[in-house]
Amino acid sequence: MTITLTKDDGAADLTGITHLAVGVSWDPSAGSSGGFIGRARRKKGVDLDLVAVLIHGSDPVRFAGLDSLDPLGNGSVKHSGDEQTGAAEGDDETVHVTFADVPAQITSIVFIAAAFKRGSSFDKANNVSFKVYDATGGSSTQVADIWPSLLGTDNANAICRAFRNGDSWQLEVLNRTGKIKQGDRPALIRYAIQ
Repeated sequence: MTITLTKDDGAADLTGITHLAVGVSWDPSAGSSGGFIGRARRKKGVDLDLVAVLIHGSDPVRFAGLDSLDPLGNGSVKHSGDEQTGAAEGDDETVHVTFADVPAQITSIVFIAAAFKRGSSFDKANNVSFKVYDATGGSSTQVADIWPSLLGTDNANAICRAFRNGDSWQLEVLNRTGKIKQGDRPALIRYAIQ
């Protein structure tokens, strides 16, 4: 089954899709600095974070990201690890979901990218992109490429939400920007359920 998603499409039925991956990629930026300072900023990079918040009803109960790579302990929602520079090839951070293994009490999963750590920001990164993949059968087919706006001073983006609809899953693109208090994990989690 092939799907292509945009924010305007509404929720897509994921029947037949057993594995999903959401990735975030970015390139380091020199900002407005040139010369030695600009080269140093690009070398240091910027640390953006991808987090998946697992929700039961309206209550966040687990999250994948930061220092929690396998929050359910069964590999059904797995984070690739914290990339701190944006210098990786392809996606810098990825969350993989195996729907059949997600416990029934998890009713939705919200994927967020944030400049979570103090001193990080989206404006210190170039070419920020959020991608959604159908990873069924061991291959990855990109079904959405979401680009956040370059305008504004927000430091978080709710990328998409996978949610149960009866016995199947659906996925909707959110691409909703907002502000969180940096370094405040509860603020990041509250942002997921807005």
